[in-house]
Amino acid sequence: MAGFNSELAAIRFGCGLSPVVDAPRSVDTMLQGLQSADAMAQTFPIESFDTFRETRMKAVAAQRKILKENRGSDIGKAARKQRNVLNRIARTDKGRWLGQNLLRRSYTEQGFFERLAFFWGDHFSAQGKQGLIRRATSPYIEDAIRPNMTGQFADLLKAAVLHPLMLTYLDQHRSVGPNSAFSMRKTAQGKAAGLNENLAREVLELHTLGVNGPYTQTDVTQLAELFTGLTFQVNVGFKFRKDMVEPGAETVLGKTYGDQMNRAPVLAVLNDLAVHPATARHVAWKLAMHFVSDTPDPALIDHVAAAFQATDGNLMAVYTALLDHPAAWQTDKMNFKFPVDFVGSACRALAIPPAPIQAFDEKGMQNAISTPMAMMGQNWQLPIGPDGWPEEDSEWITPQGLSGRVRWAMAVPQVLQPALPDPREFVDAALGSFAPDAVRFAASAAESKTEAIGLVLASPAFQRR
Repeated sequence: MAGFNSELAAIRFGCGLSPVVDAPRSVDTMLQGLQSADAMAQTFPIESFDTFRETRMKAVAAQRKILKENRGSDIGKAARKQRNVLNRIARTDKGRWLGQNLLRRSYTEQGFFERLAFFWGDHFSAQGKQGLIRRATSPYIEDAIRPNMTGQFADLLKAAVLHPLMLTYLDQHRSVGPNSAFSMRKTAQGKAAGLNENLAREVLELHTLGVNGPYTQTDVTQLAELFTGLTFQVNVGFKFRKDMVEPGAETVLGKTYGDQMNRAPVLAVLNDLAVHPATARHVAWKLAMHFVSDTPDPALIDHVAAAFQATDGNLMAVYTALLDHPAAWQTDKMNFKFPVDFVGSACRALAIPPAPIQAFDEKGMQNAISTPMAMMGQNWQLPIGPDGWPEEDSEWITPQGLSGRVRWAMAVPQVLQPALPDPREFVDAALGSFAPDAVRFAASAAESKTEAIGLVLASPAFQRR
């Protein structure tokens, strides 16, 4: 396909170059790899949301109940202590899963798959707001995102939107139809229960049609009413509550959806939104901006959007279109790496052994990875809003962000990889033919391996993808 470059494929569409894993040989191998078994999920596992709910959230809820019923007693004190232990384990797990993510990026043979998992996890940004669910973003991505990235966009959309983490993040689990049985009961009791439009608005604005999509406030309200009944409870997981559903049919984008007291109308509207021409354009623009340039070629967007529309959102066809357009392989405009891409590609270039990063306790992970990434501008899995992380280079090229990258490059690699490579060999491992002469000279002239490796990682050439 036009313009394919093996090293560029590894850097732009993958997790970077590696001294131990070959760069992609062709676009076909990149696409075939997307449909192979998720080897990295097996090698560096992260638990599912259901497991997290069963082993963490339910346990904390049980201890909270014991504490409430036995406050001030020895039983209550023991329950508080056990609850705190479970909370600490969950915090450690979140850091451990960041380590597993970096190891996946370090050793995957399917770098495009890992990058897509991050892209779609960001497109469908979700995080818990309080309690243990705040630590559940990685399990959400394991459940909703990774298994659904190569089928129809509609299936990915439904998996993400209906996931308990998304429902709680956007307060959908508290949204009540104004004329529902639940609302009537609450009104009779003198209590308030109302409609929440957060999920409906973000589905239209961020997940499908785009900010400038062809929808109105009425569409938002009607979709919010259609979404009533979608809830989550710790003890059972996802739950559809008929008593919270707004009675009657709803009309979204000119189409009326039935008044069944089940999920059928919700699935129907999501299927329709998934194949809308505006959705095709929005998704194509986001993919082109994320992978190729923050000012993508309009022809590339058109090409990807056309493939989306022609296949009703078949994601393999969409990825094929992205990779087979000449604009995808231009090198005059290269995006600036997100902090997680920078750290991940550094770990890959260093071929970090799993042991050191898996041995980190909570504080060790914070010192080596989490806090430095936050200094670079990316607080792991905590974007400011549901629109995820900004794509514009200007958002990442800041004095504090650049300082954070340089400091990390000079201090942390030797912690993760005690046996630092020969700097001259490392330049080729990390940058290949994209290594400027100035970087090669700096690496060879540095006073120590630590300084040399740091200079390569801190160079503008390594910061780009």
